[in-house]
Amino acid sequence: MTDRAEPPTAVRFARVSRHYGEVRAADDLSFEIADGEFFSLLGPSGSGKTTCLRLIAGFEQPTAGEIFVHGRAMAGVPPYERDVNTVFQDYALFPHMTVADNVAYGPMIKGVPREERMREAAAMLEMVALGGLGGRKPSQLSGGQRQRVALARALINRPKVLLLDEPLGALDLKLREQMQVELKAIQRRVGITFVYVTHDQGEALSMSDRIAVFDRGRIEQIGTATDIYEHPASAFVAGFVGVSNLVAAEVAAAITGASATFSIRPEKIRIERPEAAVPEGHCAVGGRIESVLYLGANTRYAIALDHGGELTVLDQNREEQTGLADRRVGAPVKLVWNRRHIQTIGARPPAP
Repeated sequence: MTDRAEPPTAVRFARVSRHYGEVRAADDLSFEIADGEFFSLLGPSGSGKTTCLRLIAGFEQPTAGEIFVHGRAMAGVPPYERDVNTVFQDYALFPHMTVADNVAYGPMIKGVPREERMREAAAMLEMVALGGLGGRKPSQLSGGQRQRVALARALINRPKVLLLDEPLGALDLKLREQMQVELKAIQRRVGITFVYVTHDQGEALSMSDRIAVFDRGRIEQIGTATDIYEHPASAFVAGFVGVSNLVAAEVAAAITGASATFSIRPEKIRIERPEAAVPEGHCAVGGRIESVLYLGANTRYAIALDHGGELTVLDQNREEQTGLADRRVGAPVKLVWNRRHIQTIGARPPAP
């Protein structure tokens, strides 16, 4: 029986750092992105994700370490000689050109004859669901359409790696959600490695094959969306990716019998009556409802615990009501959850 071959590596960071004086925007990073992977760099502003994208593109050079694209060292290689393209949040389209001419700009620079490059541009516009709009100017398109034009313009050059720097940040929520589906579908069709920078956890979770979570120039965790969400490796990941309850010290010991810090997601917790029995393999803690926030599909509860501290509970609003019939502020409750949903974590020490 033979081992399954690993996919070739599209991008590799080998102990890469980028410093700006005393600021360590990227701090000794080593990771690999597989060929054909949708890989997201997720983190808050200033965490280092955009710096990494600029290092891959060649807009910045490492202070230390090496970057490889499909096995080729990028040291000294200018951006225009790297087999990568970048899609920016602001589209960067030429307003005086038609949509088709914008898409065909790369082949034009390379000297491809007009008839051939316009044929390629038309095919790219069809792929991004903009067939028939090649004669319009960018100002005549919606935000989502302009973003698809920018994507087509990048893809027509057939890069081995496509870099996307918060490309959906300027779109409204509905359009952003629609574009997430379309981007992932396009990536699957073309089979190109996508490296996607975002601070939006929903975007990263919904589209990515794997996610690298950044904080303060370092990677806190790399994994699939399920790994990152269900098994956060640190307090930072638990708090940044979605909503999570962190329980520590005496409160943790009172609930689980151990003082180690753990996280529990709000949707994993059930609200029961105070007298409810606790199933085997479950944790339980008493408390009182502090606040109730109706969110349409869900209701969010803040529960002040008898042992001190507070937990957030997210309860889906189903047609059938279970548990408490009356969940008013001040009502006593019992919170119950399965022990297997507990994730024990170690908090990262504060920045010096």
